[in-house]
Amino acid sequence: MFEAEDIREWRGHAVVDAEKRKIGSLEAIYVDTATDAPSFATVTIGLPTKRRLVFVPLAAATVGPNYLKVPWDRKLAKDAPSIDTDGELLAEDEPRIFSHYGLPYATGAQGERRLGRR
Repeated sequence: MFEAEDIREWRGHAVVDAEKRKIGSLEAIYVDTATDAPSFATVTIGLPTKRRLVFVPLAAATVGPNYLKVPWDRKLAKDAPSIDTDGELLAEDEPRIFSHYGLPYATGAQGERRLGRR
């Protein structure tokens, strides 16, 4: 499993799907605020003048030489909700990200955000 503490070493490495097709480059990790476990990655995609960050779940992700492999199809990942490269994930956008991948979403017991950037 990908460890969030290693993000500085992995930033910029390829993120690939199960078929090892490149989705994009790893930009950041978002952890589950309840467990502090890596939950989603932001992946840089697009042309140099139109780059954006898409969210890709890290459940069942594995590392290889110079890449992070996720079990999600490349097209599904590239169609995921995104933010600008200098953007910020808004709390109200979190449910859409989970829904895109068919994952359950719930805020913390006190309504806290589910994802925090690492």
